[in-house]
Amino acid sequence: MTTQVHVSTSATGSDHVARPWAGPAALAAAGVLFLVYPALRPGGDAVPSTTAAAFGDWRWPIAHLAGVVGFALVAAGLLALRDRLAGTPGRRLAGWALGTWATGTALVLPYYGAEAFSLHALGAHVPDTATLLALTDAVRMGSVQMTVFGVGLVLLAVGGVLAAVAAARSGVLPRWSGVVFALGFALYLPQFWFPMELQVVHGALVAVGCIVLAVALQRSRLAR
Repeated sequence: MTTQVHVSTSATGSDHVARPWAGPAALAAAGVLFLVYPALRPGGDAVPSTTAAAFGDWRWPIAHLAGVVGFALVAAGLLALRDRLAGTPGRRLAGWALGTWATGTALVLPYYGAEAFSLHALGAHVPDTATLLALTDAVRMGSVQMTVFGVGLVLLAVGGVLAAVAAARSGVLPRWSGVVFALGFALYLPQFWFPMELQVVHGALVAVGCIVLAVALQRSRLAR
C-alpha cells in the first residue's frame, strides 16, 4: 500500500513539473512549423503548366501537414495560456481565445487535408492540364468548402486577437506579448492572395508571434 501511494505521488509530481514548459514549447514549435509551411510549399500551382509538378512534389503534402500540426500545437499553447492566467483579469478572455481557436481549427483542417492529399494525388495521376485545373477548382472552390474554410480562418483571427487582449489585461504577461501573434493570424486569410515571397515573410511573422508569446508565457511561469 505504501509503495502504491509513493508511485501515485511521484507521478503527480512529475506531471506538475512537466506542465510548465509544455505549453510554451508547443507554441514555439507551432511557430517554426508555420514558417516551414510556406517556405517548403512548392509555388508552381499558380501557373497552369507547372501545377501538376507542384501538386505531385513530395514537399506539397509535408508542407501542408506542417500547417496542420501548427494549428493543433497553438491550441495546446492557448490551453497553457488559459491555465496561467487563472485568477487574473485575462482568464475569461483566454478561455474564449482557446474555444474560438479550437473551433476555427476544426473548420480549416478539412480544407488542409484536401490540399495535402487530394491535390497531391491529382498532380501525380492526372496528366491533362485542363482536366487537372477543373478538378482542382472542384476541390478548392466549392461554396461549402470555401465557406467553412473562410469562417474557420476568421475564427482563428478572432482567437489570436482574444489571446493578445487576454495577455495584455492579465497583469502577469507583458502587455505587448501577444501583439505580433494576433497580427500574424489576422493576416492569415488575406495572405493567401500574397505572392509566394510575401507568404514566406508572413510565415516568419507568425513564427515570431508564436515564439514571443511562448517566451513570455515561460518566463511568467518561472517567475511565480
